[in-house]
Amino acid sequence: MSDHEKGPDGQATESEPTRPAPKPTTPSTSDPLRASRTSGLWIAVAASGIVLVLLIVFIAQNTDPVSVRFLGWEGETPLAIAILVATAAGLFLATIAGSLRILQLRRRIRRGSR
Repeated sequence: MSDHEKGPDGQATESEPTRPAPKPTTPSTSDPLRASRTSGLWIAVAASGIVLVLLIVFIAQNTDPVSVRFLGWEGETPLAIAILVATAAGLFLATIAGSLRILQLRRRIRRGSR
């Protein structure tokens, strides 16, 4: 067949050339630039540093005092602290829910493999 074929509307279309099958990749131990735990840790430290700088800027820009009321407790705190505490509480609750789901799935898999 030619590189051009007629489509359903009569227009010429290019057929996709055949490509050779990709070679299977195996991790090379001789590659000095391969990913390692140390490089992963370095990326995590760098990302944590960036997040820390952003948090410091956030806190520095949001120092206005706000009234906070929760279950009969009442107080004043800087806006940034109130938002960060609410965010931490939300992350904590999401972590608990996710951990319970992981435990549930592990239990289900363990029961199914017996």
